[in-house]
Amino acid sequence: MTERALVFTDEREVTIEATETAEPAADQVTVDAHLSAISSGTELLVYRGQAPSGITADSSLKTLDGDLSFPLRYGYSLVGSVVDAGEDVDDAWVDREVIAFHPHQTRFNATTDCLIPLPPDLERRAGALFPSAETATNFLLDGAPKIGERVVVFGAGVIGLCTIRLLAEFPLDSLVVVEPRASRRDLAREFGADEVVPPGNAGAPFESVDDDHAGADLVYELSGRPDTLNDAIDVVGYDGRIVVGSWYGSKQSALRLGGSFHRDRIDVISSQVSTIDPTLRGRWSKDRRTDTALDALRTVDHEALITDEIPFERAGDAYERLDEAPEGTVQVLLSYD
Repeated sequence: MTERALVFTDEREVTIEATETAEPAADQVTVDAHLSAISSGTELLVYRGQAPSGITADSSLKTLDGDLSFPLRYGYSLVGSVVDAGEDVDDAWVDREVIAFHPHQTRFNATTDCLIPLPPDLERRAGALFPSAETATNFLLDGAPKIGERVVVFGAGVIGLCTIRLLAEFPLDSLVVVEPRASRRDLAREFGADEVVPPGNAGAPFESVDDDHAGADLVYELSGRPDTLNDAIDVVGYDGRIVVGSWYGSKQSALRLGGSFHRDRIDVISSQVSTIDPTLRGRWSKDRRTDTALDALRTVDHEALITDEIPFERAGDAYERLDEAPEGTVQVLLSYD
């Protein structure tokens, strides 16, 4: 059957192309798409031609093959319904709504280990945000916030706001968010931030702290801007932790490592959702993290995050809107129904 798939053909160019979807193999199911979420982080890097072409798209996902060079199909946050199943698949999968880590496409085949059943108490629009909630869950596992700590989050995009929402549940001393856009600063307050400041003012909330534990204990860099790492270094205190959740692609930054960084014994932690911290794998599996992320998603006001829903046929408009980054845009969904 001829279906349609979104293809990144060149820098700032996307097209909708015809693609054939065969009958499902014995171990596969066929999924019809309802909604998919556009990542304003990794996907926007791909759209802008800022993703390194020499690395694999994601070796942990069977639905993403090849590297990040043009042309490519990319995306990992889709909600759909199973409409057919191969002979070796339990018929209970048919008619089930699922979350799929799959590129934007109207219909596709996948093995069931690539799918997460959408819990009946979660709406489709919430399900499209699952990868963001899972990433935020991974950030908390990696950063390990503790009671009474001062935490700073740089960046209040979708993933940043999900992270803020989860951090707000902790008995922290303070949760400070640094974000340039006024509309997102408002959302950060709604999601539980104690203080929200524009860039350049990250250290202001700690100016009254005059002891051996000055500065932030834990900083999350989620802005997508490499230069923000310098701001994170400036605001974190002695023996503090910086979790880098942003992926910068081919963007470069001149880090200032000759000042407080060296003497202050700052830990910089790279955090990426494809894997779980090796020190946690004795207790944490991906299945356990999935269940935790679904619970986390239930606490997130997904409707406050979804600012745009655009028909799949107009996907080019969606990417253009995100690329221009107008005030008020947070999560953009593509609709297929």
